[in-house]
Amino acid sequence: MRVLVSDPVAEQGIDLLRQAGFTVEVKTRQSEDNLVATIGDFDALVVRSETKVTRRVIEAGRKLKIIARAGVGVDNIDVAAATECGILVVNAPEGNTIAATEHTLALMLALARNVPQANSLLKQGVWERKKFMGVELNGKTLGIVGLGKIGTQVAKRARAFGMRVVAYDPYVAEETARHLGVELVDFPKVLAEADFLTFHLPLSKDTYHLIGPREFDLMRPGVRVLNVARGGIVDENALYEAIKQGKVAGAAIDVFEEEPLRESPLLELEQVVATPHLGASTAEAQVNVAVDVAQDIIRCLRGEPVLNAVNIPAVPQEALAALAPYFVLLERLGKFAAQVISGRVEEITIRYNGSIAQYDLTPLTNTFLKGFLRPVLGDAVNYVNAPVVARKRGIRLTESKTAEMVNFANLVSMELATDAGPVSLAGTLLQDQQPRVVSFNGYRVDAIPEGHILVIPHLDKPRIIGPVGTLIGAEDVNIAGMQVGRKAVGGEAVMFLNIDAPVSPATLAKIKEIDGVLDVKYVQI
Repeated sequence: MRVLVSDPVAEQGIDLLRQAGFTVEVKTRQSEDNLVATIGDFDALVVRSETKVTRRVIEAGRKLKIIARAGVGVDNIDVAAATECGILVVNAPEGNTIAATEHTLALMLALARNVPQANSLLKQGVWERKKFMGVELNGKTLGIVGLGKIGTQVAKRARAFGMRVVAYDPYVAEETARHLGVELVDFPKVLAEADFLTFHLPLSKDTYHLIGPREFDLMRPGVRVLNVARGGIVDENALYEAIKQGKVAGAAIDVFEEEPLRESPLLELEQVVATPHLGASTAEAQVNVAVDVAQDIIRCLRGEPVLNAVNIPAVPQEALAALAPYFVLLERLGKFAAQVISGRVEEITIRYNGSIAQYDLTPLTNTFLKGFLRPVLGDAVNYVNAPVVARKRGIRLTESKTAEMVNFANLVSMELATDAGPVSLAGTLLQDQQPRVVSFNGYRVDAIPEGHILVIPHLDKPRIIGPVGTLIGAEDVNIAGMQVGRKAVGGEAVMFLNIDAPVSPATLAKIKEIDGVLDVKYVQI
């Protein structure tokens, strides 16, 4: 077996592969053309963030069985193409947790005590004390948005500094937060109460510019903002203006929308502490991620289950043909559910009806959880660890199955209990194996869970569908399909609109203001 390492990784990981009897070749800084020309001779590929594993590269990998990302994100890998080609993609979601946690604390202390600015001036021969009066962490409130692995570790260490910790994370149960000594609050409250505010969540359509002008207005004067998660979560122009206006006392930034960063007005501000994406840059973290992916490569090439699969769960060969189409359905139902709920999830119940009940359906349930958790937690969630992640966040899971058919040959239904009330949905595959949502909160529908979708609960009365279509058309967005479900004439109903492109938040707000519209949710799958 041959393994190609195309980005620099720690030698400990390479040594493990060689000790397992594999031939390892390290060839870094290859162009796409060079990689396409050579990848056909290898069984495994190891990358970090520099190598772009495109569809061309993947399709040229005739012998390729696994692609390993020595890190968390897999945005440089065409995961869909790998899945189509039956190639496993794995990552190392936990290896750099402590590194990112400690860098967050380092930046917080540097920000509080003006360490970089004082250091720079002193090295220029200037002894200045009054200018660099700092603040203590003790007694301050730390606001955390995203209480996953890194957010949790930051919270533990912040409490050791004597800080009060408040957090927003709709996927964490109250009991879990209490064990950490963290107060769970809603998003506006975490903004309003924080003296220091830090983010630990992935970049997605929902978190892009999560913090902008409106959010800065909600913060208390003198707040200090940290971003050691992903560039783009904080609107950098809005942050610059908030600092210039005095609303934000300072910021510590490790990640930027454009990297490598060459210039930014933020770097001109004395109140800003910046580092060049060093969150995972410790010797220990680099060893951890290299060893983690090396171990999964060894498992894969020996035909054993891997621990950190990103795209393909382990399924017995005899069940694969029957269940394969349902992985797409369950992942899409998970993504759909994550984007239509409003409250904090406490319990998920999944029921399987039909002929698929003869199989072990745990991989399908894990696929739903992965799809459900990933919009908030990103690539740290995979097919293997999704149940553990859900359990750690206090989400109770119940799975049941029966061969009895309910309206369809096979039906998958789920109910999510949240503190804002239950949400239910059901899906199936049609004869062409295409996924469909066939029920939502008790309404019968036939909706395609794909692309851009508007879900609009409303009163069943005239002059609702027309105005909605007019507002969407005003943005030059085409409606590709529409489904309306209702239980009784004149009662409540739900509208599903498949649209060709997203509409602006302003248009969504206008739709919600239409007389008779009860809510509107934008879903992207």
